[in-house]
Amino acid sequence: MKKVAVYGEFGIINNMIESIITLLHSLFPSAVWEISFWGNSLGAYVSVVVVFLAFVIIFKIFQSAVLGALKRFAERTKTTLDDLFVRIIRSFHPPFYLFLAFYVALQFLSVSSFVGRAIDIILLIWVVYQIVLAVQIVLDFVIRRKQSFEEDAGAKNILDIGGNILKWILWIFGALFVLSNLGVEITSLIAGLGIGGVAVAFALQNILSDLFSSFAIYLDKPFQVGDFIIVGTYSGVVERIGIKTTRIRALQGEEVVISNRELTSVRVQNFKKLKERRVVFLFGVAYETPNEKVKKIPSIIQEIVEGVEGARFDRSHFQSFDDSALLFETVYFIESNDYTKYMDIQQAVNLGVKEVFEKEEIAMAYPTQTIYLAKGD
Repeated sequence: MKKVAVYGEFGIINNMIESIITLLHSLFPSAVWEISFWGNSLGAYVSVVVVFLAFVIIFKIFQSAVLGALKRFAERTKTTLDDLFVRIIRSFHPPFYLFLAFYVALQFLSVSSFVGRAIDIILLIWVVYQIVLAVQIVLDFVIRRKQSFEEDAGAKNILDIGGNILKWILWIFGALFVLSNLGVEITSLIAGLGIGGVAVAFALQNILSDLFSSFAIYLDKPFQVGDFIIVGTYSGVVERIGIKTTRIRALQGEEVVISNRELTSVRVQNFKKLKERRVVFLFGVAYETPNEKVKKIPSIIQEIVEGVEGARFDRSHFQSFDDSALLFETVYFIESNDYTKYMDIQQAVNLGVKEVFEKEEIAMAYPTQTIYLAKGD
């Protein structure tokens, strides 16, 4: 019968297993233990059973102890990291423990090289699977945490897609690692896949371009859902940022669908991000206006603008002589990015100017033509 000394690093566990096997050995004559089945003695099979059961119990106790400690820790903290560790530990299901215990116990038996190789391959695949699964759980945790801070449904959707792509990459790397350990020439395999990948990428060029553009929009954030933007001849409020297209609700009410590739290759004006609007106000008064009143006009305009809430006066000047009017240029700022408020303030300023000019008897100019008739000699 083989000794359990190969597991001497387990200390107490090793001694316990040896004690059980020694006890069983003392119950029957030595001849019984030397009976051979399929190239192994009865004692070896008994050792396998004892070691298998011992390690199943040990793994189960270990999992329960760690889970219990994490739950107690979770009750005393507000962090969600402990939930992540619990999910990772729970991902190691009983079949994995059973196979691991079986693998350890099988070291007591003499098996053919084919069987030994097959069991090694199964263990390799299973361990890689568990590692990739654990990394995937961490990735899910990070993505969900990031999504909890996002209000934009399109951004959440992009995070989901990005997470799925990373998961595929994880599984591909896991599969390549397994194949490499099985003796497969990975370099030639990747080269072959690369040629096929180029063909597929060429066929899906536009779709992939839109996909990467959606990631660029999410990362760079030139606009978000709810922003009022102008793209070329289109303007409206962004309603949805998808994987391939972005949908805008135009001012006329129709929905405009623009590809993400186009949005990242043209100039986009985002009015939601402006802090204030600059207004250039031009008007003309009649040439018959007395000089005293002409000189008062800039201060009149300043008083009107400063009297409107949300407007900030900048300047007002007698700009030039037009064909039919004395032109004045006024500049003021509207301290809001809301278009309706912009129009309300502009309207209030215009009405104020008209009201004061009527009171001061300052005539607004309009295009006129005076014809002089003279008699000839």
